[in-house]
Amino acid sequence: MTTSYDPSKEGAQMSFKDRMSYGDYLSLDKILDAQAPLSQAHDELLFIIQHQASELWMKLAIHEIRSAITCIRNDQPQPAFKMLTRVARIFEQLNNAWDVLRTMTPSEYTEFRNSLGQSSGFQSYQYRMVEFLAGNRNAAMLQPHQHREDISALLEDILAAPSLYDEALLLLARNGFDIGDDANRTNWRETRSENVQVLNAWKEIYQAPEKYWQLYELAEKLVDFEDYFRRWRFNHVTTVERIIGLKRGTGGTGGVSYLRKMLEVVLFPELWKVRTEL
Repeated sequence: MTTSYDPSKEGAQMSFKDRMSYGDYLSLDKILDAQAPLSQAHDELLFIIQHQASELWMKLAIHEIRSAITCIRNDQPQPAFKMLTRVARIFEQLNNAWDVLRTMTPSEYTEFRNSLGQSSGFQSYQYRMVEFLAGNRNAAMLQPHQHREDISALLEDILAAPSLYDEALLLLARNGFDIGDDANRTNWRETRSENVQVLNAWKEIYQAPEKYWQLYELAEKLVDFEDYFRRWRFNHVTTVERIIGLKRGTGGTGGVSYLRKMLEVVLFPELWKVRTEL
């Protein structure tokens, strides 16, 4: 007779009375009780978990971007490299999640779509935080959050300080590069305009990476971040088009047409344009 393996004989803790367990540490009861489908449709649970998991990953991305901003502001770009690498990998993970959602067909989504009411991913304030922190500062996008003073205040705080890209450019200035008007900006709320001096600064860095290795590596980490972010946006478009076609979004946007418009947004324009100049 085969004896079943008993981990306790090797010292594994098996009793958790008055001890913190795995579930306690992760607050799994709260997390696993947070799914409340509003219909009887089989696929609504997939839809909820997909979006809740995405919000958790975005929470981590926000944490990493904010920490990277602080490091760059303090002239410590090296630790920021790993943080920005992690952000890129987070968006790679988010990209892979679309593959799961795409297993849902249009007819399956139709079974519970009306249960969503006016709610839409368009209203994700964490997604807005990611964009604002990175540098896409479209103040018009504050409007969907005006009903929540706490969230509005959170977003306004982000807009009141330099973005990730702003801090990268200020780091260039502190290293002796001429970045033109970007060196004297004080209104951080508005999305900045492309700047030929910034383009020339990045060009100089890319032409002599061995001389400006940290700034060169920072540039590539930013490009990695935006590369994966763009892929996530693109996969969002194709997933939505596959499931709802050209219908309007539940939140009132044009759906696919709105998402395609978002594909045109470039977070770090000079870093993409410099490739043409080399």
